[in-house]
Amino acid sequence: MKTPSIVSQNEWEAARLELLVKEKEVMRAHDALAAQRRRMPWLAVDKQYAFDGPDGPASLLDLFQGRRQLIVYRAFFEPGVVGWPDHACRGCSMIADHVGNLAHLNARDTTLAFASRAPQPEIEKVKARMGWSPIPWYTISDEFDVDFGVDEWHGTNAFIREGDQVYRTYFINRRGDEYFGNTWSYLDMTALGRQENWEDSPEGYPQTPPYEWWNWNNEYAAAVDETGSDWLGRVAAAIDRGEAGRQQKEAPHDCCAHPAQ
Repeated sequence: MKTPSIVSQNEWEAARLELLVKEKEVMRAHDALAAQRRRMPWLAVDKQYAFDGPDGPASLLDLFQGRRQLIVYRAFFEPGVVGWPDHACRGCSMIADHVGNLAHLNARDTTLAFASRAPQPEIEKVKARMGWSPIPWYTISDEFDVDFGVDEWHGTNAFIREGDQVYRTYFINRRGDEYFGNTWSYLDMTALGRQENWEDSPEGYPQTPPYEWWNWNNEYAAAVDETGSDWLGRVAAAIDRGEAGRQQKEAPHDCCAHPAQ
């Protein structure tokens, strides 16, 4: 193994800052790509699809769970897949292992669901065995996987609804799925994005300041905390303190960096 050279602290920092310029270029390019996704045309989904879920039969509209956006990952867990019936495919299992707390996506009016051809009893068993119980996971019972490009390979489809009308807004598959697993990457593929006011989105899209919607995963349902103080007010105050601290070149009280930085 031919290792890189050993350098001084100053040389190491200079090399890191050189790479940081390129990393910021990549991040800005990613932001621009997400902005283009938000301007993708929508494709109406008029065909009725049927799934089986933990609570019985479900339609594609049911998978939204009342929210405006839906992300569906097609996981290969079915007879004929390596590992059946104790495991889903290794790659799809890696994706499931990286899924974060879904409360944050739900707070952005977005539902994440998995879909496979395995029957529900087997899905429930593997979810319990592998620690995936929080993931809504449905059984495909018709041509959904064929129609949405995931019958022979995994992939992630994004949908939005206007009332009861469902639209397909984007699709990512193959190595593109490697980036999924956190709230930001999932929201970046949706039609509405992160819904934060620093984003380049079409006029009229829902947006709020960053941080203000962030919360502990068990407190999104609460409008106020146990002391009665408003969450948004507390966050806004923390942001103000952080901005003042940065202006004074002091350590900010708010630990979070603005996405635009």
